[in-house]
Order: sequence, then structure tokens, then C-alpha cells
Amino acid sequence: MNWHPLTSAEQLDTVIEESKSAPVVIFKHSTSCSISATAKSRLERQWEKAGVEHVKPYYLDLLRYRPVSNEIAEVLQVQHESPQLLLVQDGVCTYNASHLGINLEALKKKVTA
Repeated sequence: MNWHPLTSAEQLDTVIEESKSAPVVIFKHSTSCSISATAKSRLERQWEKAGVEHVKPYYLDLLRYRPVSNEIAEVLQVQHESPQLLLVQDGVCTYNASHLGINLEALKKKVTA
């Protein structure tokens, strides 16, 4: 799995625009939370076998870039949670899961070709 760091609100605009041609996920991670570390590790272990290799994964460090997380919540109209995995397609969040409810099979079912 090749994470792409998400570090600014301007970059978020680009990611949302990118989602109009190919699906993207944003993983919001708290580096001080063991549940977040577990969710991240599960994602990384399962990613290649999940059949979502065409989905570009973005990683947001919540502790360093909290204003970006707030912008994500506002722009995508989702409640902030941590950890949180968001699937963005055509500029809209189509899958939103948090904590140990993050499930790649459920995400895969939401991905449009």
C-alpha cells in the first residue's frame, strides 16, 4: 500500500477533483491512538488482497494537520472521527467508517468502476 500524505486544505481540493475521474480514500489517523494504529495496520495488511488497487489512498496525520481534518468534515459533510476511512467518488463521500468498523470489503462494495 502506497500512502499519499494529505497535508493542506488546498491539496484536499485537488484530491476531491481527482475523485471525479478515479476513486480515492482518505484515512484520518491519530498517531497517539492505539485503535487508530490497529485500524491502519489492518488496512495496510488487507489492501493488496482487497481488490481496490485502483483506489488511491491518502493519509492524514490528525495531530499535525487538524485544520485539514476540519475542512474534510465540512467539505464532505461527514462528522469527524478518528480513525476514519472515507471513500470519495465524483467529489462525494460514498463510504464513511470509523474505528474498528473500517472494513475493506464494505468499501469495495461501494467503489464504482
